[in-house]
This record gives sequence, C-alpha cells and structure tokens, in this order.
Amino acid sequence: MSAFATTDAMTIEVGGHPLLITAHRAAFDPVLRCLFVADAHFGKDAVFRARGIPVPIGSTGDNIRRLDALIDTHRPESIVFLGDLLHGRESQTDETMDALSGWRARHRDLRMVMVEGNHDRHAGALPSGLGIERVVEAWRLGPWALCHYPQQVPGAYALAGHEHPVYRVATRVDSARLPCFRFGPQAGVLPAFGSFTGGFVINDSAAGQAIYLVAEGRILEVR
Repeated sequence: MSAFATTDAMTIEVGGHPLLITAHRAAFDPVLRCLFVADAHFGKDAVFRARGIPVPIGSTGDNIRRLDALIDTHRPESIVFLGDLLHGRESQTDETMDALSGWRARHRDLRMVMVEGNHDRHAGALPSGLGIERVVEAWRLGPWALCHYPQQVPGAYALAGHEHPVYRVATRVDSARLPCFRFGPQAGVLPAFGSFTGGFVINDSAAGQAIYLVAEGRILEVR
C-alpha cells in the first residue's frame, strides 16, 4: 500500500499553474476564480427509477449541498462543468429541475458554462432559465483546455472528466476503490462529482502521474 499525506484541500501545480483540489471532488483555479466540476450526473436516480430500477432519492440534494459548500468557501466568479451535468432525458423531472432552478437562483451572479458530454447529448437542451452556457470541447479558458473526454490539446493543459477515475487501495484483508484526481504532464482528469456514480480503476495506468485520492472528506496524496 502506498504512503499518504492528507488534507481537506490542496493547492498543487498543474502544467505550471496553481490549482486547488478539494475533497468535494472539484478543482478551483485561484487566479481565474473558476470552479471546475466534472460528471455531476444530476437526476441519475430519477433515470433509474423511470427505467424500473428502485434506487433511493437524494443524490441531487447532496450534489447541490456540496456545490453550495464549494461556492461559500472559494467564492468563484464562474463554474465550468466538464460534461455530463445531467444523466439522461428522464433527469428533467419537475423535482430535479426545480432543485436546480432554485440553486441557480441563489447564485445568479455566477457565470456557468457546461462543456457538452455524452450524457448531455442524450439529456437534451437545458431549460433556458438555468442560464448555463453550452459549449463544445476543447473550450479554452486561460491556460486550460476544458474537455469532457480525456485528451491532449496542443498549447494548453487539458482538464477533463468522463472517466470517473478511482484508485484501488488494499491491505492483506480488505480493499477499497476511492475517487481520485489524476494529473499527467499535459492532461488531467477530475473525479466524478456526482454522489451516485460508478468508477474506472486507474491503478494500472497511473505510472508517472500525480494521484490524489478522496476519502471521508480528505485529500490523500499517493506517494
């Protein structure tokens, strides 16, 4: 098992630029005052229930509470969602849209941008009242190329989602898969923000990358 150093947030250098990563599974650029959030998958529980799979209600509320905590702590001027803001067309229930509309109304002064992901295409257009701009990858902002799919972009450091990266840690008797940030020389991937998401184990492809795990409200740096 690797050694760890822990904290609830950590400012690191990514592609020569400061980036704060947090245990809320998001990242914040302190120069641009921009919050980056990947794979929120709002309304995923509603999609499952609409398709006959009985899952608990509550993931949307948890996502919103963590977004509010990030906004209260870091006071961003903008938020960029790195794709898959909604999970599917059935996500657009009155309950989910009312919750998102109420949240947006509380933060009406924030610019919000969504880089289109594969689930966003299936989910359809967002209600115009949400005031969330929709762009395609790779969308440039400062030193970043903001994407949904992990990739390299000439002349910029690419930040993406889609992968839902998790890192497997193990002892002799037990193991766990923890959400993680992964950063290579030219591109990085954020963990899925949504509280109701799966994950792709990256241990075998993590060589040469900086890996930061999220566990119980802490960031754990893999050393």
